This record gives sequence, C-alpha cells and structure tokens, in this order.
Amino acid sequence: MIIIIFQNTGIIKFVKKRGFRLFCMGFIALQAVFAGRLAAAPLDTGFALAPKASASQTEKDTAYQEARSRLLAAAGKYERTPYRYGGVDRKGLDCSGLVFVSFHEALGISVPRNAESLYSWVEKVQIDNAQPGDLVFFRTTKTKKISHVGIFTGDGRFIHSASEGPVTGVIYSRLDEKYWSRTYAGVGRAFPAADTYNNADGENALTTGQKEKGLLLGFAAAPTWNFTDDNVFRGAAGQIRFGTVVRPLGIQMILGAEIRPEWDNALGIFHLPFTLSWGLNDRLRIFAGPVLSFGDADGISWLGMAGITLSPFTIKIASSDLAPYAEVAWQSYLTDSPDKNIAADLAAGFRFSTGLRLTWRM
Repeated sequence: MIIIIFQNTGIIKFVKKRGFRLFCMGFIALQAVFAGRLAAAPLDTGFALAPKASASQTEKDTAYQEARSRLLAAAGKYERTPYRYGGVDRKGLDCSGLVFVSFHEALGISVPRNAESLYSWVEKVQIDNAQPGDLVFFRTTKTKKISHVGIFTGDGRFIHSASEGPVTGVIYSRLDEKYWSRTYAGVGRAFPAADTYNNADGENALTTGQKEKGLLLGFAAAPTWNFTDDNVFRGAAGQIRFGTVVRPLGIQMILGAEIRPEWDNALGIFHLPFTLSWGLNDRLRIFAGPVLSFGDADGISWLGMAGITLSPFTIKIASSDLAPYAEVAWQSYLTDSPDKNIAADLAAGFRFSTGLRLTWRM
C-alpha cells in the first residue's frame, strides 16, 4: 500500500533521481562536523575547570587560562626530579609520565600515557600559535615515530623529563637548542585556544609567572681551604650577588655582579673583590674582576681575581633557592718584598672554597 502511495505521489521517482545526491551531500556534511569535532582540542569539556557551554567568551578564556596555569605550576614542581623510564612520581619520571602526573594533579584528569598516543590525542597547531600549556613533540629515534613530549611554557621554552644529555631528569629547555630544533615534530593543544588578556599590572595573564624570573639576589658564605699548606683551613669568604637573565641571540644566559669580602688568615689580608660573572645557567659560572686588599699588603689589583663556580643541585625553600657550591679562584698576591718567588706567589694566590648560597628570583 505504502509503495503504491509513494508510486502514485512520485516520491520513489524523486528518490531515484535526487536521493543519491542528497545522501552524498549529507554524508559530506556529517564528515565535516565530525572532522571538526575530532580536530578540536580534546579538553573543551570533561574536567572541573571547564566552562559551561552557556559561558561568555571572556569566562571561557579565563577558565582555560586557569587550567593552563595550573598545569604549568604542577609540572614546575617536579623540576630536578630524576629521569626514570615508566616513572610517575617523585622517585623518577619519564617524558610522558611528567605530562600524565601534571594533568592529573592540576586538573584531576587522566591523559594518554605515552608520547605517540598524546600526539594522536591533541589538536595540531602551528608553533607560531602555540600557547603555554600546549604540548611539544619530538622524533628522537631512528624509527621517526613520536618518541618525546614536553609542556610548552612560552617564550620558546618547554619543561620535560630528559633521558640523555648533559643534564637529565625534569628540566627546562629551549626549542631553538640544536638538538631540539633538529628533532622537533610539532605542537599539540589539549585545551581550546584562549585569547590573551592583560592583568592589572599590564602583563600577559597567560604567561605571567611561566617565564624564568629575570632578576636574582643572593648571599653566600664559605670557608676557604689551602691547596698546599699543612694548615688546611685558610679563611672565610662571603658573597653579595646580583644577577639578571638575558637572552642574546635567543640563548638564555645569566649575567651577574658580586661583592666578595674575604679574610685570608694565611696571609693576614682582608680582600674585597668586585667581580662580574657569566653562565648559561646558575649551576656553572665564571667570574673575574678587581680586588682591593687591606693588611700586610694594601692596594688594588685591577686584574685581581678570576675563577669558576659550580653548584651541583638546588633545594627549593619557599620563594628561594638554597644551593651548595664550590669555587676555585686565583687572586693576585700583593707583596712589598723585593724578593720575588713566582711559584710561591702563584700558590699563595689560589684558593678553594665550599659553602652554601641562597638566591631569590624576582
């Protein structure tokens, strides 16, 4: 009966002529809808901080910015955690383990557990459009598969857990470093893009606090030791240090200036060196500058001091960094004696010190 009615009304004839075309058009439209959905950032909903569908654009931006900030803060707490394959706690983390625990601690959600799965999960974006909280991916093996992941922190930097290189574990690196620029694979977005806005201080609210703070103020104290004398203890030295983070040619460096009061018990001299220092980071720096001397041999030596400082690790204490350090330095040895003994003068000028350094970043 229905077929007869359709035949009588011409519907079947219409479907035969137009139906296939309409079906194709509908299928293409559905594909576009689902493709757009699949290409979208996966965390537009489904977590506690996600905005409601009825929220304004400003409310949505604020919510996603807060989520990104929490993610970066959670990852930053794991800095200097050692690398451990399969690790997901403070005993050790691998690269995707850092991403996994950061999302879980910051937002209470679980994300894919390996780099390749994370790459398939995120929305792909261009590096020029990357925002802090996006994920950066690398191909570091001969298979050319996605094998490493980090969290973009802005200004060309990312935090990740490195398994190889001069420093391993959870560290900050730069995308323009030779190894990472060579192995870079792409950026992926977990949260929808948020329009940036300025806070009350005129700073970008999305990136404020995520870049390494630019000014350093510190104090240090250390005993000094003899290289050659039977009396191992030589004296004591201190530091008042100032520094700033600079990025010439896109490479991060720390430039500093120090006042280094020192009592040399072996020579009966009080030294007051003024030095300038330089290093790619605060763990290893070189320094040099003039020295004022008071005591048995008064005077100033313009090329009076040069040395190197090594700090193997740092302990976070509130808003400061506490670090043990060691220094090897040479100071010009002033003497009024007409008898010169070059070897003795050189030996007298060398010193070795070990102590503690406290630094605030502002």
